[in-house]
Amino acid sequence: MDRPSSRVPPSEPAPPSNPVPHRGGRDQAGRRRARERAATDRDIRRTARALLVEQGPEAVTLRAIARDLGITAPALYRYYASRDDLLEHLRADVVTDLGEALADEIAGHDADGPRRLFAICRGFRHWALTHVNEFTLVFASGVTATTSSSAKLQQLTEPFGRLFLLAAGDVLLSDEAALPSDDVVPAELRDDLAGYRDALLAVLAEAGIDVPQARLTVGTTYLMMQFWARLYGHVTLEVFGNYPIPLAKPEALFDALLGDLAREIGLDVPAA
Repeated sequence: MDRPSSRVPPSEPAPPSNPVPHRGGRDQAGRRRARERAATDRDIRRTARALLVEQGPEAVTLRAIARDLGITAPALYRYYASRDDLLEHLRADVVTDLGEALADEIAGHDADGPRRLFAICRGFRHWALTHVNEFTLVFASGVTATTSSSAKLQQLTEPFGRLFLLAAGDVLLSDEAALPSDDVVPAELRDDLAGYRDALLAVLAEAGIDVPQARLTVGTTYLMMQFWARLYGHVTLEVFGNYPIPLAKPEALFDALLGDLAREIGLDVPAA
């Protein structure tokens, strides 16, 4: 009796032992992995933001995030090199949200520069008082070098810094504003302010605002920095309850500050 052949007939060649995946399959697998990675990254940031809002910056740790997501802490290092790296991305998310909130705040105002600037100031105070932990991370935390309060307005391309500086520049560079001479600037600060002035001119130019260099002087830059320092100082004191005396209506003191700042540059502060 003939035995059945164990060979595969020539018309039906045996499949290769290690088939090469179809290129379309590789592409689909790559896109799927990219989507999964993006989804996990969003979950990480969403969890980190929730910890920040509910418990403050110190609660945002890789271990706490991993525990909430049901993964191991080492797995997070595939997304962020360190806790500081994650906090820097979280800070950027908060700054973006702040910029969008303030842009909405001034959307209903007309083209009047002072109205926009002081609406931003009031909006910043309101946001800080209602987002204390987020304000702490971005404006009052020394977690990383870039999250220190002294660095905020160096980030001219960030949504909040750009919005504030463009509005302030629009006011200070108008013919109505009374600008100081360079003589009022301490000699020790002039080189730093000149460098910052040049950076600000570049940002204004990118925004399509042509500002003569003779108008944006070192003295004007000095005034803008003082404006921010006083605004930031007031808001920080109020957020953390560090006024030397209790105030029943702290908003009245804030409005008085805005009035002082406006009068110093020859303007009337617009009503809220």
